[in-house]
Amino acid sequence: MTATPRVTLERDGGLWIATLDRPDKANALTEPMLSDLADIAEAAQEARVFILTGAGKVFSAGADLEAVRAGLATSPVWERLSGAIAALPGLSIAALNGTVAGGATGMVLACDIRIAAEGAGAFYPVMKLGFLPQPSDPARLSALIGPARARMILLAGARLSTEEALGWGLFDRVVPRNSLMDSARDLAAPALAASPEHAMALKAMCTVAG
Repeated sequence: MTATPRVTLERDGGLWIATLDRPDKANALTEPMLSDLADIAEAAQEARVFILTGAGKVFSAGADLEAVRAGLATSPVWERLSGAIAALPGLSIAALNGTVAGGATGMVLACDIRIAAEGAGAFYPVMKLGFLPQPSDPARLSALIGPARARMILLAGARLSTEEALGWGLFDRVVPRNSLMDSARDLAAPALAASPEHAMALKAMCTVAG
């Protein structure tokens, strides 16, 4: 029997951990999953640290193919989700348990920090598939890795290995798979220990205008 696609949420004081929990389908995203994630991200305005991760060996293969045929590729819920993550006043961390692909890239780009398990890669095949990326993704990608490399991914369909993603600045740190969540919690610890006002002020100072 196929498991129901879902997103799980763990809350431990000011730490919120949202997990894509459809490992049997490489965490391919359905519209209900995206809506659940957007609801969680919007509610996480009170979180001190928000960690986004996945179950299994792939962070997300992007949109579920059946859902794409039903119109998910152009749904506004993608932008709603990435916008909610980008607007979080607390620290947001993408803990990539494996490769991130397609539309799932948007929520990862919206996070403050991206750490990845060894072997994780990244690709966003919008040129090949004939879709436009989420509206905010090209600007976030260009700000992170530079316009030329953003074009390599979006226009030339480059698939990045772990080493390339780290070298380009798409990943901030690569860690052994079995220590991924421990590493994410270690990164979260200073923000959780600080006063909310201090942590939020520091984050605001690191935000690039425009």
